[in-house]
Amino acid sequence: MMTLEADPTAVDAGLLLLRVLVGVGLSLHGFQKLFGWFGGGGLAGTAGWFRSLGFGDGKVAAILAGTSEIAGGLGLAIGFLTPLASAAVIGTMTVAALVNNDDNGFWSVRKGWELNGYLIAVAWALATAGPGSWSLDALLGTHLSGIVPGLLALGAGVGLGWLRWSTRRPPSD
Repeated sequence: MMTLEADPTAVDAGLLLLRVLVGVGLSLHGFQKLFGWFGGGGLAGTAGWFRSLGFGDGKVAAILAGTSEIAGGLGLAIGFLTPLASAAVIGTMTVAALVNNDDNGFWSVRKGWELNGYLIAVAWALATAGPGSWSLDALLGTHLSGIVPGLLALGAGVGLGWLRWSTRRPPSD
């Protein structure tokens, strides 16, 4: 019989699937940035790209972005300190949306901020709802989810991402 109440096992399975797919996928981008794995540019290539975007010599920006993607992504995947992992993801995706896509509108097909927005929403939702029972947070008994942790993760991520973006020096055309 079908019920309108949420099945806790189904919710935990859904949260696990979401965390692992988004978290591992995002961490792979960090490994591309820092180590050149999976066809990425590595630290030197990524630093050059960030330099072209106005982030000084680009090395600090590359390290920050890559580390945030790895730590935030893997933190989400295993459900560890979920609001902090979410804040790292939100911050990185805020910078990506602003730097890469701010003039291109919403649609990702036109290099817009659509995908970055979805990833911000997923990270915010996980910080708010929590990682579920099948997570390291649940195993350790750290219950950091809820409206306040979710809003703190969103505020910290967007705020720090915007601060990083606003302090760059865009290249002159």
